[in-house]
Amino acid sequence: MTEGTPEVCLAVADEQTAGRGRSGRSWVAPSGAALLLSLGFEPTYLEPDRLWRLGAVVALAMVDAAEEAAGLPVGMLKLKWPNDIVVEALEAAACIRKVAGILGETEGAGTTGARAAVGIGVNADWPRDRFPAELAATMTSLREVSRGRPVDAVVVLDEFLLRLEPRVLALRDGHFDVAGWHSRQVTTGRAIRIEMPDGSTQRGTAVGVDGATGALLVADGAGVERELLVGEVTHVRLGSATGEVRGEPAPGFAATARAVRDSAAGVTQ
Repeated sequence: MTEGTPEVCLAVADEQTAGRGRSGRSWVAPSGAALLLSLGFEPTYLEPDRLWRLGAVVALAMVDAAEEAAGLPVGMLKLKWPNDIVVEALEAAACIRKVAGILGETEGAGTTGARAAVGIGVNADWPRDRFPAELAATMTSLREVSRGRPVDAVVVLDEFLLRLEPRVLALRDGHFDVAGWHSRQVTTGRAIRIEMPDGSTQRGTAVGVDGATGALLVADGAGVERELLVGEVTHVRLGSATGEVRGEPAPGFAATARAVRDSAAGVTQ
């Protein structure tokens, strides 16, 4: 955002050839396949430890909009902590496929010059036979989820903006849809494997999310809970609700909770 640009500003692209995801990962999307947009905010009304809520309200507005535009049942799309919109694959109950990802960045947190940008890419009218080979096993699109129904990205955008405005206004007034954010979490109740920035992995069971901090709550085998904040992990891999991650049992979990409170949600593709 630049001086004189009002909140909220929006930029939309039809194609992405050099996108940047979480932890520097690349992200591409061919023309006509996805809705690609970036939103600019001036979140002077949010404390640094609440900035993560910008990415959360963008995600909540988008899941509602995408379900409406694609004719999907309410609640079919889920949120995978911290940064993905996903759907549970019809062919396998434990298979989660990615529909969209979000990346947020901030500067000047806690000052009168606070700025934030939230980017989101939604696989809209992307047919399965055009999925990149290296991602075909983990991604999907609104077109595929709706069993081949064409999905107009412009319609998704219109529905999204209609839903985003009241959520942002509520956030400005100090209100956040904690219940809605909790109810959309696909991570809750699942065994997970957590990849840490130092390359180590830890396992546990995701038992929920903290509506105040945005942290993922993880329990070890003894039921002891720890918090993980965005920025403390590089990736979370899901298992089934029966306690397995890719066939491996979930042993005890241990982690330190560092206060990376000004981090927003990121995208991993």
